[in-house]
Amino acid sequence: MDSDKIDIGIIGGAGYTAGELIRLLSAHPKVDSLFVQSQSHAGQHLSKAHPDLIGELSGSFVQKLPDTCRIVFLCSGHGKTKEVFDQGWIPTQAKVVDLSADARWELTQGKHSERHHCCGKEFVYGLAELQANIIRKAHFVANPGCFATAIQLALLPLAKQGKLHDEVHVSAITGSTGAGAHPSSTTHFSWRSNNASIYKAFTHQHLGEIRASVSSLQSKVPNIHFIPMRGAFTRGILAACYQKIDASEQEIKEWFMAYYLDAPFVHLSEEPISVKQVVNTNKALIHLEKVENQVLVTVAIDNLLKGASGQAVQNMNIMMGWDERMGLLLKPSVF
Repeated sequence: MDSDKIDIGIIGGAGYTAGELIRLLSAHPKVDSLFVQSQSHAGQHLSKAHPDLIGELSGSFVQKLPDTCRIVFLCSGHGKTKEVFDQGWIPTQAKVVDLSADARWELTQGKHSERHHCCGKEFVYGLAELQANIIRKAHFVANPGCFATAIQLALLPLAKQGKLHDEVHVSAITGSTGAGAHPSSTTHFSWRSNNASIYKAFTHQHLGEIRASVSSLQSKVPNIHFIPMRGAFTRGILAACYQKIDASEQEIKEWFMAYYLDAPFVHLSEEPISVKQVVNTNKALIHLEKVENQVLVTVAIDNLLKGASGQAVQNMNIMMGWDERMGLLLKPSVF
């Protein structure tokens, strides 16, 4: 074993986010061995749940992770984190990145704290563009939600300047993979294809995360009117955030450039952006536009990467003191 490399574990390895983690980690230069646990697929080849891995990897799902794992990613789904800890499935010394909503539950109450508790463990919120220095020292990290990631990237530079208006409006559309691998009536091809719909208007669970992060930068938290939508595509999020503002477009651009100066995955675009520019990458593209007294901030991310598995690997890199971009320099699949 290369002394610079470590063993990695994934718990709950059959879903979309786990599949993306397997793809990313199998090519990560600091990963020695990758172990993927699944209760439902134990002993079966990884390609049984992830047919895109045929010919790429020879491994099978395991029943239990070995104690050598230094980092463990939790992809067990919402409501399962307590069971994972209670059953002792996580090696004692392993650092953890939880991709479920469980470790973010306290944040859904809209109150920010550098550290919060889940299952008796002290978790840190894993948005690197908000608190990379805190993630760097963390043992347990709660990976942000996909919509929450995109919307925070649009709002945090304004909050940093105390410029979020009392009323902020957000419309955002996501691909079908945002609902997970388990089929449902709203992910069925016959329903999703050539269709669009609104769901959880003004009540989406990610609003709490957004409010919590905003409150860490701006004392007065605005009303955020969020309309989430389902789109007839598989992956990606496009979020349009707008509000009144008393600043010039140039001032606003300077705030964003300063805020994201050391953020390797966030890029400002002079031209309007699209989902296809970010699919298959950990990038977040941002476009700014001022029209009369309104500012429009548009953000595009891949919901499975920057909104989930890519961000989880980014957090691992930070926790381990590695280059934040390691294993994440990916080209979008434009066509």
